[in-house]
Amino acid sequence: MTFEISELVARFAGVDIGSTTAKAVVMDEEGSIKCCILPIGARSVEAGEKALKAALDDPNNNTNDVRYVVATGYGRVLAPFANETVTEITCHALGAWHVMPATRTVVDLGGQDAKAISLDQNGKVIDFVINDKCAAGTGRFLEFAAKLVLDVPLEEMGALSLTATAPVKISSTCTVFAQTEIVSLLAYGAKKEDILAGLHRGIAKRVGALAKHVGVKPIVLMTGGVSKNIGVRKALEEELGIKVVVPESMDPQLIGALGASLIARNHALRERPSVG
Repeated sequence: MTFEISELVARFAGVDIGSTTAKAVVMDEEGSIKCCILPIGARSVEAGEKALKAALDDPNNNTNDVRYVVATGYGRVLAPFANETVTEITCHALGAWHVMPATRTVVDLGGQDAKAISLDQNGKVIDFVINDKCAAGTGRFLEFAAKLVLDVPLEEMGALSLTATAPVKISSTCTVFAQTEIVSLLAYGAKKEDILAGLHRGIAKRVGALAKHVGVKPIVLMTGGVSKNIGVRKALEEELGIKVVVPESMDPQLIGALGASLIARNHALRERPSVG
């Protein structure tokens, strides 16, 4: 189903269907937004549509006033409700530049991949690199280590790691081997905070290599769910030798969906017939 144009108040939507969450941003002509983040569950496309309807904040799920929908993320090509699909690189770049126009480097750490993007002063992509072949350095990796091995709530990992006094080195870059290494470290008496600090440093090293590949220039903006982990942010700052910031005006997980909504608005307004 594609949402049709109507004569109601115009709204435009971006839906980012990722590996672990579906994000939606609905924007009107003035730039005011409503948004939603939902877990993917078993059906990613359904989660994307549910997120969109939730962001519309309409008890009747009325989508008739949505003039244009852009889908991005892993599940974008399977989204029947979208008028257009756009890569997450383009959407993250535009979303990051919109919330902070001085951004020149974007580091996005999602549930299943890591991206580094270099921008020019107009928010255009100069270069990018993406690692979606290995889970190490992603949200899945951290969630696995936190819940299944260390028994630490995911939201507490960052702050706990900052209390480390003797961070250990996690040499394994594979999730399975890292699990074995962590279990061994715990058996030898290593503290959880020291192991977490080691995990964060390992992630920062791998992600930092991506950022260095595209060229690190300030401002470095970090997006994605992992950006909420202050331990990873601090470790990345140490690795890059430069301050890393996160969006203040909105949830960093919404940056891709925001970029998609901006593309949707620009497309719809550009094609709108003039009056007179």
